[in-house]
Order: sequence, then structure tokens, then C-alpha cells
Amino acid sequence: MSPFSRRGFLAASAATAASLMLPAKVRAQSGRMSLTATTRTIDVRGRAATVWGLLDGAGRSGLVLDPGQAFAVDLTNTLAEPTIIHWHGQIPDNAQDGVPDLPMPVLQPGETRAYDFVARPGTHWMHAHIPAHEMLLLAAPLVVRRPEDVAADRQEVTLFLHDFSFKPPAEVLAEITGGASMAGMDHGQMGQGGMDHSGMDMGGMGQGDMMAMPGMDGMAMDLNDYNFDAYLANDRTLDDPEVVPIDKGGRVLVRVINAAAATVFWIDTGALPGRLVAVDGDIELDVPGEGGAFPILALREGAKERTGVILATPGAAVTRIAEMSEADHPAFSGDLAQEGALRAVTPLPERAPASQPMLMLGGTMMPYVWTINGQTWGSHVPVTAKSGDRVEIMFHNMSMMAHPMHLHGHAFQVVGVGMDRIAGAVRDTVHVPPMGMVTVAVDAGEAARWMLHCHHMPHLSTGMMTEFAVSA
Repeated sequence: MSPFSRRGFLAASAATAASLMLPAKVRAQSGRMSLTATTRTIDVRGRAATVWGLLDGAGRSGLVLDPGQAFAVDLTNTLAEPTIIHWHGQIPDNAQDGVPDLPMPVLQPGETRAYDFVARPGTHWMHAHIPAHEMLLLAAPLVVRRPEDVAADRQEVTLFLHDFSFKPPAEVLAEITGGASMAGMDHGQMGQGGMDHSGMDMGGMGQGDMMAMPGMDGMAMDLNDYNFDAYLANDRTLDDPEVVPIDKGGRVLVRVINAAAATVFWIDTGALPGRLVAVDGDIELDVPGEGGAFPILALREGAKERTGVILATPGAAVTRIAEMSEADHPAFSGDLAQEGALRAVTPLPERAPASQPMLMLGGTMMPYVWTINGQTWGSHVPVTAKSGDRVEIMFHNMSMMAHPMHLHGHAFQVVGVGMDRIAGAVRDTVHVPPMGMVTVAVDAGEAARWMLHCHHMPHLSTGMMTEFAVSA
């Protein structure tokens, strides 16, 4: 297995029906772009499934921007329900961040809203900030190319991952949470009052997906809350994977986006050694001169399921790959070894922090409730800062599940793993394993209320969210 993995920004999604394959050089785009929230049909193992999606003016999933191109997008909601889209990885002004009623209301059916801000380069994505909508695959890639991407002689392929159920999201969340989910409520209303923990049904939960953690005195971490019907790569499973044409002796940049609601994946590049060139999910591969077919697989942690695409040179024989590995894949980086090995290309300047809050991440499976400092959203205590302040936030996970913690409106630098101080990666989401500690440094931006939450949808939907409240 190649050593690189992708702990993605957990949230449900839609993906490209065909990979976003780009020439080495593209003509600069101009003018406004259109994006539509709509329904679409995908095929999952021969069965038609109606899902949601975010399509550009040409009917493709997501958006690709050229270097320096402004994010000038008109978003239209053609769904029958109100929704709102968060531009994950971008840093717009707070009014355009895309959280229900914080501060802008959701888009009503038929409504169009204009978005205008400076795009942040990299491999990002966009998704509804309503858990049930994300789980209907209302998400898509958002790629902002750098000048070096245009100059590089390499092909770009986007690998968009998600977990999928034929059941309605509300039913899936009810099975996972035992009725504790607040997924149907907006962010302003989410609180403990709507949570009913009685009659918990554990039937759909992946209770067997537990592993003993070394040094934990036999305590087991729960890796998977739910066994989904399928695990998709660019909307497809391995019984009918996307086969991406590539050149013999060429170079490929795979942009990996984990948009799953509740699944962690390892990335296995197989016979092709991978170079992680950007922490937001970019892996560079060199194709041998003799060519061939090269599966790029996403392996579900703690289970046998896998998904992926196949890169193939002209005339290469493409063989079928089983959707199940022979053995369970290991738990993801519980010792933070992968995070601890990363170093920022451009670290934050050294500054003394104005404050060093600790956020205790907690929760239980029965009742199914997930908390920050013992509180759910609605009774939460915000993390506060003044605009311009350096703040160091320690995430201390006291639960037996991992939490991908995401901060809106900012990029932070990982400056500590466990008790070790490092000049780690700059990112907006970080994986905090069971009983793990990760410290991040952030310079507070616009004076506004910014969401800070776990990106595992069942955890978010039962209240694992607070806010980074920045004052002037």
C-alpha cells in the first residue's frame, strides 16, 4: 500500500460523472459562472438512484477556476427544498460563507444568489451545510488552479469520494442516532431540546467495526457508525469504475476529495509511487513508459470495502477489481504519525498566542450525542477572539471515535500533535483520533460568527458544533 492517505473533509456529496481532466494549459476564463443545485440520476450497481448535485453551466459536477480567476458565481436552487451551499476551503466574507441564517437565509426553490470573492487556490469542494442534504450528494469539487498547475506538463484527475445509501438520509441518520439527530433543523435552532434518545435502534450501525487501540487497556475505538450501501468514486463503484485515459510515460496529478458523510479512507496508489504535493489532497504520480492499467483505490478504514478509479494507457488491459479487500483495512493514523510528518511550505509567522483555549471533544454511542466541552449546539460556549489575534486551539478528543474538526473562514496551522510541538501543515480541517490531541494556530480574521464543528455528519447533526466568535 502506498503510504499516502486522505483524511477527508467528511460530508456527503455529489461527484463528477466523468473525471475533471484538464489539458496542461487552458485558456483563461472570464465572466460569471453559473451553478445549479438540482436532482440527477446515477447508476449504483445497475440500480438507478435519484440524488442531488451541483452542476455548472455545461452540466458538469462542480467548478474549475483558472489561476487568478475571481469566484464570480450565480447559484440557482432548482430543488423543491430550500438549501444553502458552503464553499469548503474558501475564505469569503462571512455573508457568503453558506451557513443557514448565519447570517444569510437559505435559498428558496427557484431563487438565485450571486457570490463574489477572491478564490483561494487548491483542491477544495462545495457542499450543502445541512447534513441531510449533504447525504443526498449535494456537493461537488471546487478546484482553483495555481499558475504552476498550468505550467506543469501533467494531466489532472479529480477523485471525488462519498458514501451512499438507497435509504433517505433522515432514515439513515435515525438509524445511526436513534432519533437524536437534529439534521432537519437549521443551525439557529439546533439544541438539546429536540433530542430523543429513547428507543435506540442499533440495527443499521456497524457495531462490528471496532478495534482495540494499543495502550488503551482494551478500550475499543468505533471506526464506522454505519454500513452504507455503496462507496463511490466519481459517482461509481468498482463493479463499473471510471477508466481514465492517460499517456505512457506521463505525469498525473490526482486531486483527492473525501466528501463522505461518515467514512475515512486510505488512498492506495498501487504500483505507482505517490508524492503528496499538497495537503488538501494532491498526489503526483509518474506513469512508466511501458504504460499499463493502474487502479487508484480508496480503502474504507476498519472494513473491507474499497472504491476508486483506474488510470489506463492506450491498449492496456483493464481487469476487474473486487469491491472487497481480503482483509479489513487498518484504522487511520491513530498515533497521528501521518499528521506529525507534514511540514508547512509557508508556515504562519511566529507569534505569541493571545489565548490558548482547549476544546474537549466528547460523546457516546448510547445515547448518541457528540459534544464540545460537554455542550451541544444551542448551549455551546463560543471560542472568542479579537480580529488579528493569534489563537492556539487544542482539540483534545476524549471519545472513542475520530473527529475531523473544520473551521470556517480561516486556514490554521497544525503546531502540535500530542505533546510534541511541530511546524505542521496549513489546513482548514484536521483529523483528531480517539484520545488524541492536536493543537492548531490561527490568526482571527473578519469580525463575525464562524462555525467550528466536526465534519462527520451524524456527529454534527447531534450537536458537535460551536463557533469561533471574532470581535472587532
